[in-house]
Amino acid sequence: MSLFLIAEVGINHNGDIEIAKQLIDAAHKVGFDAVKFQKRAIDKVYTREFLDSPRESPWGSTQRHQKEGLEFSLEQYQEIDRYCKGLGIEWFASAWDTDSQQFLRQFNPPYNKVASAMLGHALLLREIVSEKRKTFISTGMSTLEEIDQVVELFEKESCPYELMHCNSTYPMKEGDANLLCIPMLRRRYGCDVGYSGHETTLIKVCVAAVALGATSLERHITLDRAMYGSDQAASISTHALDDFVESVRAVPTILGTGIKEMSAPEQAVRKKLRVDVAG
Repeated sequence: MSLFLIAEVGINHNGDIEIAKQLIDAAHKVGFDAVKFQKRAIDKVYTREFLDSPRESPWGSTQRHQKEGLEFSLEQYQEIDRYCKGLGIEWFASAWDTDSQQFLRQFNPPYNKVASAMLGHALLLREIVSEKRKTFISTGMSTLEEIDQVVELFEKESCPYELMHCNSTYPMKEGDANLLCIPMLRRRYGCDVGYSGHETTLIKVCVAAVALGATSLERHITLDRAMYGSDQAASISTHALDDFVESVRAVPTILGTGIKEMSAPEQAVRKKLRVDVAG
């Protein structure tokens, strides 16, 4: 069983391209398969009233200041594209509106991502399926009936997809993980199912997810969980990434084949210790 690992940079770069590069470096160094960002056209996603409302942040005193401060420009995405290609790590992003999806298309990313919050955005979903790229679909805060509708659209349009079980609380309590949804979703839809996690613990939940058959894992990463930002506390800090990757990648080997047979080392032990006494 192959396991695809996604390092979710998201908005943990805090609008700083150098922080983004450090996070990309860290993910690449320990063996993640891809890094992921988030893209929003602020005036399309949020109302003017919301954007004008007060919010203190490093960028100013309104929601607009904060939201715009977390968005990268075209030039910065071009730099991300060059940087990832130079390292040999894939990158993609979750778009929160159709303009952002169209913006990302110019980079020809290998994958698309549907965030849990976007499962009800019919226009965005149609924009995504039109590209026919493999799409990771998070299923947080969604009913099975809502997931049914999204899966039906992707299958009707012959767009490859992989569901990702998810609980959309930040951070998520371990008791809310409900990981048995992974095999349930696989049975219901006959597709690969991954896990997108927002827990504060490093390894336990993700190891269990892989043991239950998760084919992909997505975790937020950060330079420091104490940094400014709503996602930082539910992220894995870069100094812990090596242990995370080593642990989750070991699970498929540990699980084995399910075929009861003796390995060569066990056969050698048998010759020394096995006692056969006829009754």
